[in-house]
Amino acid sequence: MTERVAAAEHRLEEIQESLSRPETAADPARLRALLKEQGSLQPVVDAGRALRENEERERDCQALLESEEDAEMREMVREELAALRAERPALEKALQVLLLPKDPNDEKNVVVEIRAGAGGEEAALFAASLYRMYARYAERCRWRTEVNSVSDTELGGIKEIVFTVTGQNVYSRLKYESGVHRVQRVPETETGGRIHTSTCTVAIMPEAEEVDVQIDEKDIRVDVMRSSGNGGQSVNTTDSAVRLTHYPTGIVIYSQTEKSQLQNKNKAFALLRTKLYDIELKKAHEKEAAFRRLQVGTGDRSEKIRTYNFPQGRVTDHRIHLTIYRIDEVVDGDLDLVIGPLVEADTADRLAALQQEEA
Repeated sequence: MTERVAAAEHRLEEIQESLSRPETAADPARLRALLKEQGSLQPVVDAGRALRENEERERDCQALLESEEDAEMREMVREELAALRAERPALEKALQVLLLPKDPNDEKNVVVEIRAGAGGEEAALFAASLYRMYARYAERCRWRTEVNSVSDTELGGIKEIVFTVTGQNVYSRLKYESGVHRVQRVPETETGGRIHTSTCTVAIMPEAEEVDVQIDEKDIRVDVMRSSGNGGQSVNTTDSAVRLTHYPTGIVIYSQTEKSQLQNKNKAFALLRTKLYDIELKKAHEKEAAFRRLQVGTGDRSEKIRTYNFPQGRVTDHRIHLTIYRIDEVVDGDLDLVIGPLVEADTADRLAALQQEEA
C-alpha cells in the first residue's frame, strides 16, 4: 500500500503543477481530464497521509512511554497510544477500499431495459412500477432519464421499456439491479384476494461510446418507416422512424421518439453500441469466477435477485440475504436502502479476494 500511496502522491503533484500552467487552462479537454484524475487521487493521498500520521504519532507515544518517568504523564500517553492503535484498523481498511481496482464503467451513464416476464398483465403493471422506482431514484440522485422506446398496455402496464439514465457515477450504483425482479401482491383485477407472483427482467448496460465499439456498416441493415403512436405532428406523416438490424447478433433496434430520421438513427446506433458492448462485458465477466459471487453488474438475466412482497411489506435481496420491511420507501425510489448494503457486500468480497491474493 505504501508504494501505491507514494505513486499517487507523486502523480498528484504532477497534476497540480500542470494545472498551474497557462496552456492547460487554454485546453478545456485536458483541463477536465486532469481535474477528474485529481479528484480520484486526492482521497487516496488523504487516506494515506492519515494512516501515516497515525503511525508516526504511535511511534512518538511509544518512545515517550519508554523515556517518561512521571506516572501521571505515562498514563496519559498509554491512553493516547491505545486510542491510536484502536483507530488504525479503520484507517487501513479505508485506504484498502480506495486502492481497490475500480470498475472502468462505474462513471458511465446507463441504458436500462425492463421487460415484463411471467404473470401477464400483472407483470406489465409491475414493470411500470419498476420504471417509476428507477425514475424516482434518478431524481433523488439528480440524474436525468430519457425514454428510448416503450411498449405499453391498455391497463397502464409496460411490456418493455428502454431508457437512458445520465449523470455522475450512474453505473456504479445501478449495476446491482440487473436480473429478475419478483413481485408478490394481490392484483387490482383479482376479485378473490389471492396473491399472485409475477416477474420482470431488468438489464443495466453501461452506455457505450464510439471508441468502445466499432460497428461494420456491412453488418447493419437500416430501414426507415412512418412513426406510430404518441409523438406529435410528425407521427404517421414522415418516414422518421428507424430500425437497425445487426446481422451477426440478430439484435434489432427500433427508434421513433425523435422528430427527425437522423436523430432517431443516431439514437438507434448509440443503443446498438451499448448492447454490443454489454455482450462483450458478459463474456469477460464469465471468465472471472470471483466477480460472479454476488452476480454484481454481470447483467445475468436468469438470476432472481430480489422479491417485493407487498402483503408482508418486505423487500428481500437474495444475493446477500437482505430483508427489509420498508417496501413503500423502496418502490418510491429510496433504492439506497438496498443498494447501500450491496455496495458494502461487494466491497468486502473484493477486499477478501485481494487479501487472499496477497497472502
